[in-house]
Amino acid sequence: MIGDDLKDEHWDLFYRCYLDTGERKWGRPYLTRKFFDIMQQTMRNDICLVMAEMDGTPIAAALNYIGSNALYGRNWGALIHKPFLHFELCYYQAIEAGLELGLPRVEAGAQGEHKLARGYEPVVTHSAHWLAHPGLMQGVENYLEQERAAIEHEVDILAKHTPFKKG
Repeated sequence: MIGDDLKDEHWDLFYRCYLDTGERKWGRPYLTRKFFDIMQQTMRNDICLVMAEMDGTPIAAALNYIGSNALYGRNWGALIHKPFLHFELCYYQAIEAGLELGLPRVEAGAQGEHKLARGYEPVVTHSAHWLAHPGLMQGVENYLEQERAAIEHEVDILAKHTPFKKG
């Protein structure tokens, strides 16, 4: 769903799914329900929400951002566990949506060696951060300098194991 097709009930479901994922994982949900209302008001045509139902009841949702040349998958969640549902919503449905939107690529988000088997090649992603505290900012910069080398090494290794023929 894109644009005005997105209604409050869709965002309510997505938010419940988002909270569930955050509570089950090592992270902590930091986005509020109001945040998604603001997104709907200000960037509704740049959002693609994919939902899954079981017996007519919504059970999962994946949030994607529509860029000028890519569909960017960012958040997902499910209210019940179903094997492979994550892959269906976050990869297969995202690829289908990207094709329907005429986008040349789908960026499924950072992390995940499991993406190789789903047809994604490893690519370096970027993020921008600004931290007000100078000491914290310097600490993060030091860490990222070391992490960059490790990430580049990992991408080189993973690139040798894609499911695609070379040449």
